[in-house]
Amino acid sequence: MLNLPHDLYTAKQTRELDLIVTEQHNVSTAKLMARAGSAALSSIKNHWPQAERLLIISGTGNNGGDGFEVARQAIEANYRVIIFQVGDDEMSAETIAARDALLATGTQIQQFEGTLPSTDVMVDALLGTGLNRTIDGDYKLAIEAINKNTRAPVLSLDVPSGLHADTGSAMGSAVKATICLSFIGLNKGLFIGEGPNYSGSVCFDSLQIPSALYKQFPPVARRVSLENDGALLAPRERTGHKGLYGHLLIIGGDHGMPGAARVAAEAGARVGSGLVSIATREVHSPILNQARPELMCYGVEDTNDVAPLIERANSLTVGPGLGQCKWGEELFHKAIESNLPMVVDADALNMLSKNPRQYDNWVLTPHPGEAARLLNCSSAEIQADRFKAVQELQKRYGGVAVLKGSGTLIYNGTAPTRLSTWGNPGMGSGGMGDVLAGIIGGLLAQGFPLMDAACVGVTLHGMAADKAAEQDGERGMLAMDLIPHLRHLSNLIY
Repeated sequence: MLNLPHDLYTAKQTRELDLIVTEQHNVSTAKLMARAGSAALSSIKNHWPQAERLLIISGTGNNGGDGFEVARQAIEANYRVIIFQVGDDEMSAETIAARDALLATGTQIQQFEGTLPSTDVMVDALLGTGLNRTIDGDYKLAIEAINKNTRAPVLSLDVPSGLHADTGSAMGSAVKATICLSFIGLNKGLFIGEGPNYSGSVCFDSLQIPSALYKQFPPVARRVSLENDGALLAPRERTGHKGLYGHLLIIGGDHGMPGAARVAAEAGARVGSGLVSIATREVHSPILNQARPELMCYGVEDTNDVAPLIERANSLTVGPGLGQCKWGEELFHKAIESNLPMVVDADALNMLSKNPRQYDNWVLTPHPGEAARLLNCSSAEIQADRFKAVQELQKRYGGVAVLKGSGTLIYNGTAPTRLSTWGNPGMGSGGMGDVLAGIIGGLLAQGFPLMDAACVGVTLHGMAADKAAEQDGERGMLAMDLIPHLRHLSNLIY
């Protein structure tokens, strides 16, 4: 995804862009269809150079028109092409023209009747970004037939058919694409909700529309990246010392859970915090830094003893292994009273959900379950519209909200929402959230503003997990497997 645009749009915005191109810049819909067909054929040649047979499944909308164009151009390029049409709805004039141009080559368009023959590559041109209803009838049968044919890779045009372009929800059924080739503007639904399960590798082609047009449509979201967000990771002055890089205090590690605080602490150190301390249970303090002696660990049984530790800190990460007992609650309240920039994670989020309050100097990092408790709803409701959820979290609690999960979202109350396309399913193991909380806390300690710390932190977190997966695979990945990669990634701007 390194070469994808950073800006993400709603389906309505991309349709408006399309309309402006055709009405104000004399680029007809027919010409855009021809360009889409050419882009799709180039993608097939680049990704599957040995392919000789193409099977194209077209609907009756303009997405189907793109499919007819792919078929016509593929025939001219000497591919063996079989094309099916699904549905008999009324077509636009441009789609009819694309179909007629295909028929003029002598190709027969077959009506889909439930099964698909074998092929080298399938092209999904059934349904585009305008879908807003549950799939049924022949369209559902066609999608199921595409997904059953597991031997041939699938190229979806615009979006995988059946996927809601805004929410990333499968509308009853959706094509599982190998590659999704998006046109004109990247739709946010490709990267959130169920989108990544269906979109495969996302590619993009602007269809040669003028770049100035994008300035008329502020994106609804923007992907995070080190090149855009990592300016504060620039090379350090040669005379730098630990006092310049801040002091992060981790507050957590109740009985049985010291590891969470330890993981967060090392993550904060590895992204460059000058000093890292842990306030934890007395029984844990002698052993927590044995494997990492650079960490300073303090036993805090009387919660008033945390005050001098907070006074020496520049930022706090509160919650990793904090527990739900009185000890943890008192420490959480002491942290809030400090007015320091802080990360609120894990058990501290659950405490916050019981006694909601606003604070402008914190970063909240809930997963969907914690977000549901904070918003008094279900996890399913959170996942059904993650953009709405992250915005409601910020509105209700202030500061910066980071809604973790596939397509982590970051919002500070002003558009656009930021979205991460980094990370992988290997991150579904205990302690991953502690790593992120420590990273963001470590960046806050160095003076990063809240939003920058959240965006850079989420980026480093996901990139480190991708590096770990590249090295040893996703299954069995542990939180500490990310730590060796954080130092390297934090220095990529050099």
